[in-house]
Formats: sequence, C-alpha cells, structure tokens
Amino acid sequence: MTITQSDINAAATRIKGHVHVTPVMRSSAFGLPLQFKLEHTQITGSFKARGAFNSLLTADVPPAGIVAASGGNHGAAVAHAAKTLGHEAHIFVPEFAGPAKIDVIRQTGATLHIVAGAYADAAAAANAHQAATGALDIHPYNGPATLAGQGTCFQEWDAQGLDADTIIIAIGGGGLIGGAMVWFKDRNIIGVETETTNSMHAALQHGPETDVDVSGICANALGAKRVGRMAYDIAKGRDLQTLLLPDAAIAHAQKLLWQNLRQLVEPAGAAALAAITSGAYKPAKGEKVAILLCGANPAPIPI
Repeated sequence: MTITQSDINAAATRIKGHVHVTPVMRSSAFGLPLQFKLEHTQITGSFKARGAFNSLLTADVPPAGIVAASGGNHGAAVAHAAKTLGHEAHIFVPEFAGPAKIDVIRQTGATLHIVAGAYADAAAAANAHQAATGALDIHPYNGPATLAGQGTCFQEWDAQGLDADTIIIAIGGGGLIGGAMVWFKDRNIIGVETETTNSMHAALQHGPETDVDVSGICANALGAKRVGRMAYDIAKGRDLQTLLLPDAAIAHAQKLLWQNLRQLVEPAGAAALAAITSGAYKPAKGEKVAILLCGANPAPIPI
C-alpha cells in the first residue's frame, strides 16, 4: 500500500485543531546557515501526535478501545489522542522507555503497562492484549494513516517557507522519513541513525526482513528492530542515503542545541543535527540545509 501527497493533505485537514503548528527558525550557530523545524514542541513532545490522531480519526474504534506498544513517544501520542477522542487506551512500554515518557503517558489517564525487557517484549504483550480483547492496535510506524499523518509535518514546513535543498531527518521505524519522502519528491533527504539503532541502513543493505540488535542512547526512540516495510519500499525506490553516527556524536549535538539555541531535546531529537556537528554530512558550497528536531522527552541530562 502506498500513500500520496493527496493523502497527506487530507490528513492535515483531518487533524487540524488536534495538533500544534510547530515553529520554524533559522540559525548560523553551528557554523553554517541552517533551517530548523521545532517539531519537538508538538503535543506530547514529538511528531507522533500527527500519526496518532490521523490513525484514530480514520479508524472504526471497537468498544475495547485502543492498544499500542511503544518505546515511549508513540505511546504518549496514542494515549493523548485516545483521551481527546473519548477512547480507552492500553499502552505497553519496555522498562527502558524512561521516566519522562512514562510520566507523559500516565498524565493522559491511559492504562499503562511497563513490560520487562525490550520493545519486542512490550509489542508481544500488546499483541496478546489485542488478541484477548479485540482492541484496535495502532502500529508506531508501519501504516498508511501513520505515514500520512507524519507527512503533515513536512506539508506544514513547506507552507512556512522552507527553501532547503537538503532535509536531514532521524530514522526509527521509518514513519517520519517515509512521510517526508512522499511529500518532498524533488528534494534531497538524508536519514540519520545511530550505529546501534540502524534498522533502515541494515534493510537497505541486506533486505527488508533484516532485524537488528537495538541498544544505546536512542534505543527508546529510534530503536525499531526492523524498519517498516512501507518506508523501506519508498527509501529503496529513492536510493535514500543514511548516515550512521556513534552515540557520542548524538549526545554532543543534544548539548549544543541547549547551549546555542536553548532547545531541550531527547537524544533522538538531536540526531539530525549531529550529522552536521559531527561532520558526517558536509554540505556543498551554497547548499541550503534543513534540520528536523523531532522529540523532546529526555531523561535528565547534565548540561
């Protein structure tokens, strides 16, 4: 199944009023002119609210309500969307989701299940709940309504005057960059992963069924064991370039964002900027570069 720009436009109309129009800014604080979209200021602290609302608003929700497995941000977004729209929600997260994300989920009033182990264990528990109750499962990244919802971020950015040649975006399961690739057909898109959360890079090298071992600083946000098939198919067709960065480069960019722009993000939220600050991506002379800041639910960090 594929999505189009028309699907993204329809999603934007559908979710209007339920999500923030997030701000943009320009800065040369990192040694070259950069354009930023501050999507980490979105409801519940990440872009995930867009896909969550679009998914629920296009679904026939059963009496058993909603179930979702998440590393944290997807669960928070689904929980918030479910509460807003009057649905019961059960959210399953692994222990490493972290206190900030767990607190956001708790604040929505959703039923929270903290599962021992990794994301795969939380997903298995969510699947068991779905099978037992008939609840509607909202996948974190591999669904047309999710990709179209995340794509509204880029439709919105375009309308705000984006004039970049290259857009740099962090990759987890692929929902966000999948939406970007659908919307930006003629612009260069660079994906950023860490060395230990690299499902897209591995899939593009070895095939879409490739699983990776997940660990490190971005595991609770970019830690998809296997990239979504929808995003993979789009990326393969576009010959998407992906960059792999060490955790230290992500942590440094996270700190620089606070020091230079007073933007507090989680590690995954700084991954796109880390491509620039680490030197992993070197823009050509005159190349206009844009950075998406995608998430802001960090654990307490030393600044």
